Amino acid sequence: MSPSLFVEQSLNGVQLGVMLFLMAAGLTLVFGIMNLINLAHGSLYMAGAFFAATVFQLTDSFTLAVLVAVPASALVGAFVEWAVLRRFYQRSHLDQVLVTFGLILVFNDVVRMIWGVVPVPLSPPDALSGPVHLFGGVEYPAFRLAILAVGALVALGLYIVVSHTRVGMWIRAGASDRPMASALGVDVELVFSLVFSAGAALAGLAGLMAGPITAVQVGMGEPILILALVVTVIGGIGSIRGAFVAALIIGIGDTFGRVLLPPALGSMVIFMLMAAILAWRPKGLFPVHG
Repeated sequence: MSPSLFVEQSLNGVQLGVMLFLMAAGLTLVFGIMNLINLAHGSLYMAGAFFAATVFQLTDSFTLAVLVAVPASALVGAFVEWAVLRRFYQRSHLDQVLVTFGLILVFNDVVRMIWGVVPVPLSPPDALSGPVHLFGGVEYPAFRLAILAVGALVALGLYIVVSHTRVGMWIRAGASDRPMASALGVDVELVFSLVFSAGAALAGLAGLMAGPITAVQVGMGEPILILALVVTVIGGIGSIRGAFVAALIIGIGDTFGRVLLPPALGSMVIFMLMAAILAWRPKGLFPVHG
């Protein structure tokens, strides 16, 4: 492998890792804090991409598409949490898996009814549509570099909010001891709704950024959901730092595995990584408890 190809594939791996982190951050917060398994998280990723593509078609403005799609995804998440998932916090994980799998089917059918089965085009903004010349003569798409920057800023922001703010203290208190937090005046129900909405907004952000790279189509959330679940488990349930590190490991491992290994073996790399890491650290790289 030439040095330029190595640099390009490394950046591709980090970019995939950043996308996975945006997905896994919402998953790990909802699972670690609310003890809720949400398989419909990939559907919120898909919703964000379709909202952005629709606004972009109407206005030809990627910036406006972002400003509409992210809060719209958060609102969809808030509605789903209020209408359905709130009733399953105290239910078994099997019940949660079944209801959220049912939501995947509902989301896919709703999207199919509104937008049809043909992929909807979504282009990157003009300012980021060309390549950037890096060291060693390497050219890399500016939009992918923008994804890296956005992911780094989101990771930093989440760490600050969860670890160093009053809202983060309420979130951690509600996760650790819900009755005691309620007795101390924390509106745990509202906090959980905000957490779920924030996770939905992150999923929507990931979806709209993936749209120009992949395709905005029905069912686009399921493949990345599997990778995000792997990241969540490897990083440690409820750990933002763990999700970030694990996402980079999986992103780089998956990218180089598909480049260097035969297709059948390359697709197995992430699962072999997961098995090896969990054999070493059964609770993940950075477990929140214990």
